[in-house]
Amino acid sequence: MDILIKICQFFLCFTILVGIHELGHFIMARIFRIRVEKFYIFFDPWFSIFKFRRGDTEYGLGWLPLGGYCKIAGMIDESMDKEYQKQEVQPWEFRAKPAWQRFLVMIAGVVMNLVLAVAIYIGICYTWGSTYLSNEDVKWGYNFNEAGHRLGFEDGDRIVTVDGQPIDKYVDILNALIITDADRKVVVERNGQMKELTLPFDELIAVRQNKQYDDLLVPRQPFVIDSVVSPGVAMLQPGDEIVGIDKLAGVEYPAYRQYIQSHAGDSVALHVLRGGVTLPAFSVPVSDEGTLGVLCKAYPLRTQQYTFWQAIPAGFHKAGEVLSSYWQQLKMIVQPKTKMYEELGGFIAIGSIFPSSWNWEVFWLTTAFISIILAVMNIIPIPGLDGGHAIFTFWEMITGRKVSDKVLEGAQYVGLVILLILLLYANGNDIYRFFIK
Repeated sequence: MDILIKICQFFLCFTILVGIHELGHFIMARIFRIRVEKFYIFFDPWFSIFKFRRGDTEYGLGWLPLGGYCKIAGMIDESMDKEYQKQEVQPWEFRAKPAWQRFLVMIAGVVMNLVLAVAIYIGICYTWGSTYLSNEDVKWGYNFNEAGHRLGFEDGDRIVTVDGQPIDKYVDILNALIITDADRKVVVERNGQMKELTLPFDELIAVRQNKQYDDLLVPRQPFVIDSVVSPGVAMLQPGDEIVGIDKLAGVEYPAYRQYIQSHAGDSVALHVLRGGVTLPAFSVPVSDEGTLGVLCKAYPLRTQQYTFWQAIPAGFHKAGEVLSSYWQQLKMIVQPKTKMYEELGGFIAIGSIFPSSWNWEVFWLTTAFISIILAVMNIIPIPGLDGGHAIFTFWEMITGRKVSDKVLEGAQYVGLVILLILLLYANGNDIYRFFIK
């Protein structure tokens, strides 16, 4: 059932994104009175699931969910249909239009994906706001894994600045450390004093390559009492810190909770720190459900709410942050020494991003993120992609010389080969990661 929900979300997301992308080409083509011969969601080799014709355009849904296309009359595209070259140029064809109009037609799909992402982020900010763990609230500092210790961090360090800039959101700290193209300078508060650490780029890349970023820094969580809900532990007070249970000491709340659960129906001896003074140990009962009857103080999550008008600039800002972060990661991928290309994933990797239960907020966040990925990938000047077509048209706008159909045709073949190789590599990585490794 979980897999089915992921698959449904994947196909709904892809249908929306491909439809919006191709709609951008379609609308811009019609604005300039260019005939659109086909408008398809997904590809339709040999047959389509359904189709209908309205005016000069055939609309349909293909069976191969690898994208979609908008077949514009008089243009070399992925269909490799060259019949139009044998005919006289018609005024309603793509090739008959001035370069600036053809350029706008080419980039319209990318623009639509960016507009969609911004619109989704605006809707998310207005509907759900922004919920996050603030670095300012992590008063007990962070614990670090082995990779974090190698970088120079010590358990209990509080992050003050990264490259001279304070970072409010916990998740942004992690992103700043693993998405970088240079050394990072981090100021931490350690035992009441400020200390600057220089994190070498090569070591940060090693953290990324070795998949050691999941627990790179985790907020510390001592067992501090928030409230007492059972009369059996009435001697405890809010603010008390449990520093030991029986012979277990020096650990944090999750370990203490596990120990308590293993002694359900029994009793345990608590060692409590109150106001800086350790109280004499005393015994308390553990319920049959494995609880003490207290609530542990947890880090509060902050939620920033937006009015509709406040959500508009917030949505633009969020889209800009995601676009900048993804572009930074893309630059890291093309650097051979980072070996980031090993992280490339295909349809399985994309599908795994979606949660196993339906959550509209997460679905739209994921859809906006993938929309930005689609826009960036399509604007890359690879023949066969929108960026490839646009770069030839831009060259014509600059030089005044039109690229011949033969060159465009050859470039299209080269682009299709490149895209096929990338497709096979990315999905091969998926198979290796999810089924072999």
